[in-house]
Amino acid sequence: MLSALKLSTRRWRRALVASVASAALCASSAVFADFSRLGQLQNKGFSISAEARLLDTDSNALLGSLNPERQLSPASVTKAYLSAAALSHFGPQHRFTSQLVSTGSVENGVLHGDLIFEGGGDPGLTTEDLWRLVQRLQLAGVREVDGALVVSQWRFGPVECITTDRCNARTRVTNAYSAPLTSAGVNFGSWCANIAPTAVAGEPARVGLCDSPAPLITIDNQVITRPANSGTEISVARITDERGDVMRLTGQISTNAAARDVYRGAGDAAEKTAQVLLSMLNQAGVAVRDPWRVSSTRPSGAQRLAAVDSKPLQELLQRTMHYSNNYMADVLALNLVETPQAQLRQAGQAIEAYAESLPGHGPLTLTSGSGLTTDNRTSAHGVNVMLEDMYYQSELFPSFVATFQSPANGVMRFIRRGSSTFQNHVMLKTGTLNQPFAVRAVGGYFRTAQGRWGVFSVLVNGSGSTPYLSWAEVLDPLSLDLDAMILAN
Repeated sequence: MLSALKLSTRRWRRALVASVASAALCASSAVFADFSRLGQLQNKGFSISAEARLLDTDSNALLGSLNPERQLSPASVTKAYLSAAALSHFGPQHRFTSQLVSTGSVENGVLHGDLIFEGGGDPGLTTEDLWRLVQRLQLAGVREVDGALVVSQWRFGPVECITTDRCNARTRVTNAYSAPLTSAGVNFGSWCANIAPTAVAGEPARVGLCDSPAPLITIDNQVITRPANSGTEISVARITDERGDVMRLTGQISTNAAARDVYRGAGDAAEKTAQVLLSMLNQAGVAVRDPWRVSSTRPSGAQRLAAVDSKPLQELLQRTMHYSNNYMADVLALNLVETPQAQLRQAGQAIEAYAESLPGHGPLTLTSGSGLTTDNRTSAHGVNVMLEDMYYQSELFPSFVATFQSPANGVMRFIRRGSSTFQNHVMLKTGTLNQPFAVRAVGGYFRTAQGRWGVFSVLVNGSGSTPYLSWAEVLDPLSLDLDAMILAN
């Protein structure tokens, strides 16, 4: 009865907020301060959707708007939708469980049957977690596997690529953000190589995998050590050929340079997990008789031998949002799909369904949860409706707002600009895309000079004929527009 009353109250409040916001939206823009400085980008051919308004006021005062209902690409501001949907669905303390299971029995330290790693959709699974699994397997009495190591990605994987970056990355990649997606991935679906100079110039640099001392994949090391203070310039590509995944490194590193780690998406994230986990089992003295393999079917009748839980969802979301981690975002979105073998469009539809429950939101199209595509569409008004709804969720808002960055203290250096008012009164999430057209998007919360809360969203989209758009061209005028709104209220 109480939960039903609470739900009814929330719906009534949302409907009231939506009606007030809609009325305010129809008011003449001449009455309110607007995004006059930011709006000058329209003269260069860019499309803009922008809106800022106060919360916790009788009228939810509109402070500024510019085509607030226009549907544009939000890029990584999509991750704010993902965070809101995930918190609403799972709750802040939810953990994803990865486990080792088997249908076989353990006798005298021998597991008679396959050892199955069942991926739990943990977007933050690391080699440290895998080591815990191996240790707990040993504590369960397993010393030998009379079968194979099987990596099961039955929840989702392999996930079809829908963007050029991820599709091209199946054979060659020079970044980590295009890593393939699976419910059984480790280290964000990427290989890590550590590069260090030798003591003598002219010799090849020392290179090894961060994941394992064993040579799990081929390393084509063409990095040369140069004299001290010669500068360090390294290019790294992961290619996949008949040898499997290959890390190709070229360039130079100075004798007095610090060692550095570089990350590149794997060709197949589940296969990478199998290679790393098998190496760990070998190092721990757990012998596995047969070669590893990957499966997309759910093991039936299997019993748990060892398990490891993820960090709480609220911590996973902070990392996802602060670093705009595309792998984590899409894996979390895929977790929202109830049926096995989820794909990205289904994940987007799950987030769309969440947004449809917010009165006054308007249209929303998401083909993924990361925003790594210009096909996603929403409006500044829609983003603000979502932000406002989360503000009123007392049990979720502390975890949600913690995922946004303060320009003064955020991990992304490019947002550290503008006046002290902007830097210390705003919490934001940014979104960036450059192909096939430029997208610069930002949304979040602000506190006014009188301590009131407000929400703002800005979507700026270019086209094939518009010039390159730097963040300075967006954040500099936006910071001035928000300064005026913050100080006046």
